[in-house]
Amino acid sequence: MNTIKSPFSRNILKINDLESLCNMIVGNIQDSVLRILHRRGGVVGISGGIDSSVTLALTIRALGNKNVLGVIMPDADSSPESELFAQKLADKFNIKTILENVTPALEGFNCYQRRDEAISRVIPEFNPNTDKAKIVIQQNMNEDIPPVFSVVVITSDGKEMSRMLPAKEYLQIVAATNFKQRSRMSMLYYHAERLHYAVIGTANKHEVDQGFFVKYGDGGVDIMPIGKLYKTQIYQLAEYLDIPQEIINRTPTTDTYSAKQTQVEFFFQMPYELLDLVDYGWENDYEPTEVALILGKKEREIRNMYKNLERKAKTTDYLRMHPVFFE
Repeated sequence: MNTIKSPFSRNILKINDLESLCNMIVGNIQDSVLRILHRRGGVVGISGGIDSSVTLALTIRALGNKNVLGVIMPDADSSPESELFAQKLADKFNIKTILENVTPALEGFNCYQRRDEAISRVIPEFNPNTDKAKIVIQQNMNEDIPPVFSVVVITSDGKEMSRMLPAKEYLQIVAATNFKQRSRMSMLYYHAERLHYAVIGTANKHEVDQGFFVKYGDGGVDIMPIGKLYKTQIYQLAEYLDIPQEIINRTPTTDTYSAKQTQVEFFFQMPYELLDLVDYGWENDYEPTEVALILGKKEREIRNMYKNLERKAKTTDYLRMHPVFFE
């Protein structure tokens, strides 16, 4: 039997019944944590961002605020806002929090040193003691070419330097930076295991499907309650769940590098409002002409966006793979 698709529209991802969706997710959390995993509560890493905030609110509805622990895990590069907003969120929902600064663990792994060595090979003028740095994608997603990354250094006097990253240096910077997510994962599991709790993941649909997560880092969790939700849908839930407005208004950031960096410039290459609709069109086989007409884009741009989404999904397949077992 053929299913007739709804015409593509800008409102195609609008949730008409937020209460029913919340109840479904809450029921899934309860079933997963209590009956499948046989744990008595949940641990959530909270960063002051929209995804972890919505995940926390849903987990509290499912398990009760006495059975949920929020873990705040800043490091030397974290924005002070992250800790501030995370604690404000926890206070609003009346849950216990633990502050775990992971900087000493990262120093033990030589995370910062390994990263800064690679940056200095590309920009010798870089002074890690006074300058800030980040990596960014240069081209737009509507160009049909693989992403090219550059490193940006911002000096203490505000001067900005940017150089294209060779593959060797790019890989070293990413590998070193991934110590952050893997250290935080270890901390979450420490608290989960001592309390007999489950680790609740905070990744959204784009992060899972396009590989914007670290394998055995922020991807190392027991359940992912919002892993099938688009970012615009998470914002709809945030309003319904009464997440603090400062968090809703906050620009999504990686909060990973010492220089301020949005998720758009580092990975997604377009605002989430546009990305959601293009991704939905691609996944559900809408013709680029139809999507282009509604979004006010050229058909060629949408086709290239589709190709970029497909490329990202394929090149990050290994992140979603389970270990390979041999017979």
